[in-house]
Amino acid sequence: MTIIHALRAGLLGIALAGAAGAAQVNSAFADALDDIMKAKVIKVAVPQDFAPFGSAGLDLKPQGYDIDMGNLIAKALGVKAEIIAVTSANRIPYLQTKKADIVISSLGKNAEREKVIDFSNAYAPFFSGVFGTKAVVAADYAALKGKTIGATRGAIEEQELSKSAPADATIKRYEDNNATIAAFISGQVDLIATGNTVAAAIAEKSPARAPVLKFVIKDSPCYIGLNKDEPKLLAKVNEIIAAAKASGELAKLSEKWLKAPLPPGF
Repeated sequence: MTIIHALRAGLLGIALAGAAGAAQVNSAFADALDDIMKAKVIKVAVPQDFAPFGSAGLDLKPQGYDIDMGNLIAKALGVKAEIIAVTSANRIPYLQTKKADIVISSLGKNAEREKVIDFSNAYAPFFSGVFGTKAVVAADYAALKGKTIGATRGAIEEQELSKSAPADATIKRYEDNNATIAAFISGQVDLIATGNTVAAAIAEKSPARAPVLKFVIKDSPCYIGLNKDEPKLLAKVNEIIAAAKASGELAKLSEKWLKAPLPPGF
């Protein structure tokens, strides 16, 4: 081989190596949406033990608000949803290690989580509030005057009631959620201060005493979690959420799983 041929071979090798390296870099920074559309599958992490957002049905298949939301997103993208059951502890690691493309697992937003993942717009309501039957009127703390409210001792609802309820409201404190629920269902209290998922469970089990939201104590809606630096996927998920809200699909999911309409302003 002449010196010129050797130089040409060496330069060609460098060029090919550079192209391969560039391809690897481009692949590493490719947006997840491109990969999802290419594979025609979106991997969705959902809760396995937190009804009504996600739990096993009688057929042992995952069911709940979050599973329906994952299927809704897959349908809007024109791909298949691969449902992956996770726990509260491993849902974010599943996202970070690419075992899931998105996490739809009743995920709340806070400063610590925002350091490691991104969040979509809210897709489901999650809040603590004061609930009662339709016949009871109580639009705010002041309206609790003369009423009896059940709450679980130590829960955030009980703490907020203790600070904000008028002096002539009666707060009955119970040692656990089951006792608080039983007190409401049996009519021992006029109202119950609890989470909207607990209220949904009461409505399911005791339609005659179905709790209706009177006012919100603490609002903490659910968001979809995505990996950082996925702008195309984030924009698409937000677009799908907005369309589902406009079409009434989110309202249907709320009625189906939470037994209540979306709260005002959601």
